[in-house]
Formats: sequence, structure tokens, C-alpha cells
Amino acid sequence: MADLVDRARALAADLLLPAADEVDAAATIPEGHFRALADAGLYGLAAPPEDGGPDLGFEDFLAVVEILAGGCLATTFTWMQHHGVVRALASTDHADLRERHLAAAVRGELRCGVAYAGAIPQPPKLWATGTDGGWRLDGVAPLVTGWGLVDLLQVSARDAASADADDEHARVVTLLVPATAAPGVTVHPLDLAAANGSRTVRLDVDGWAVPDDAVVSVRSRAEFLAGQHASSRINGCLALGVAGRCAALVAEAGEPATATALEEALDAARDGLDAALPDPSAMPAARATASALAVRAAATLTVAVGSRAIVGRHPARRLAREAGFTLVAAGRPEIRAELLATLPAPLP
Repeated sequence: MADLVDRARALAADLLLPAADEVDAAATIPEGHFRALADAGLYGLAAPPEDGGPDLGFEDFLAVVEILAGGCLATTFTWMQHHGVVRALASTDHADLRERHLAAAVRGELRCGVAYAGAIPQPPKLWATGTDGGWRLDGVAPLVTGWGLVDLLQVSARDAASADADDEHARVVTLLVPATAAPGVTVHPLDLAAANGSRTVRLDVDGWAVPDDAVVSVRSRAEFLAGQHASSRINGCLALGVAGRCAALVAEAGEPATATALEEALDAARDGLDAALPDPSAMPAARATASALAVRAAATLTVAVGSRAIVGRHPARRLAREAGFTLVAAGRPEIRAELLATLPAPLP
């Protein structure tokens, strides 16, 4: 829906971008940012129409994320993880869980984050052991975004009962829990190079008791990862947003030809990510291309604005760190390998 894309563009221009340097310096996202996203209807983008969603096409969803990322990476990085929880709630077989939380999540009255430490890393870092009436979680969730900013956390852990199964057939238990201190959970705030206002933490978990009625799903790891392929494309919007903002600032610095070259490269990187949607094997290279472009765009901006990029608080300083952030955030070993093959280009 073009209306939602226009709302995102207005929010990025009028609210997120003017405050982005202050958000970065203070490492705090104003509450008003999240309220504005909710008021604009941007928390329910992933919900089907029957559950209050806007029936937004995936192309427009991607456009919204990219636009917002070009406004304020910290806000977007925190907000975007909410949509995975909305999708999970809309598709869960547990009607009571859906009825308790989905409508409020779609309205943005309930904000959500994710922790995939037991599903994506190999070996898994978080384990779930079945108990009488629930589950016991043990291990570590190394990167949990939005602690203190979100209300619920969707946690995916490897089922200890399938510890001997191969990775494809091992079971992943996904649970929805309050994002608050609990017995058995130790919270360690992390200092990020960029998007530090996202309040990303590490959770050390030793006997976190979660009841059965918090279970969203129990699936094989292969099924879980199949559902994450679209998310990998969405995460690529962070790099595209940073690169696009750099291109706009290069144009403002009086280098229109260079800005046009960056915009052409941005279009090509976006097309590459879209082309990888039906081919999961192509996504790591497409993601690497997007992040490598963000780094080159940030370096180009630094050159275009000259000493202003290293003296004072020009956005080029923040964008350089944000471009580096996209090299690692939401990464996978396959993306890392592609980046290591792409970035150290031989000198002439």
C-alpha cells in the first residue's frame, strides 16, 4: 500500500532522521519514536488482513524497512524484530496465545523482540528441557535487542530431547516470554559500535522456567530455518538504508555524479537481494554485496564531505559505524565467508 510507504517516508524525514545523531550520541531511542510508528500503523505490517494487518505486499514491506533504516538505524533495528513475532503469533496453532497477544502486537501496544540462540547458531547456545507443565531453559542468548524497550521476547531453544538428532531434524522450541528479569536469567548490557540505543544485551540463562502455555511452536530446525529465509532479505534492508542515506548526503555535498553511481549500485544490490528470494543459496552473496556497498558508500561520503566527517558530529561519522554494523548484524557464517571473499579486493 503506497499510503504506508508514504507514511514511513514522512516519519523518516520528519522524525527519525533529524534525531538520528542525538539518538546515536545518547544511546537512547525516544519513546515517541515507537509511539509514532504505532500511530502510523507500522507495527502490524506482517499481520494478515483478517488479524488487522494492512494486506501489504512484500515489496512495499521491504520499502518501508529500507526507508526507516535510512532515517534511524537504531530505531529500525529494534522495531523490525517485532514483525517476526507478529508472523509467529498469526500462524501459531495455540489459539489462546494468539488471542492474548496478537491484536495488541498489531496495534503496537505490545512490543516484541526475538532471540534465536538455540535455533540458528551451530552448535546451539540455548537449550530447552521439558518439565512437568513447561520447559527449563539453559545456556546463553548472546544478542537480544530491545531489553527494556519491548514487552515480550520470542525465544527459540534447541529441544534437549533431540540432542542426538542431526541438525536438520533436531527440534526447536519457540516460546513467548516477558522481556523482564526472571529467576535464572542474568542480563549483561552490551556496548555496540552502532545502534547502541537498541539496548542490546546478553542473557545468561540457568534454569529459566517457562510454562507450556507460552509455547508458540515446536518444529524441526529445517522447518524453522525455511521460515527465516524471507527474514534474511528483510535484514538486507539495513545495509540498503544506510547506503541510500550516504548517497543522498553525497549529492548534498555537491557530488551529483558520484551520488548517481552509488544510487545505481544501490538499485543493483536491491535487485540482487530480490533475485535471491526464490534461491536461498544465492542470499548470502546478495547480503554480502549489500553490506559491502554500505561500507563503500560510507567511505565515499567521508571523502565527499572532507574534514567535516572527522571533526564535530557530521552524520558521516555515524553512518560509517552503521555501515560496519551491517557487516555483522543478523549475519550468518555463509554471509561472513562471502564478505571475506569480497572486501579484500586486490589493489591495481
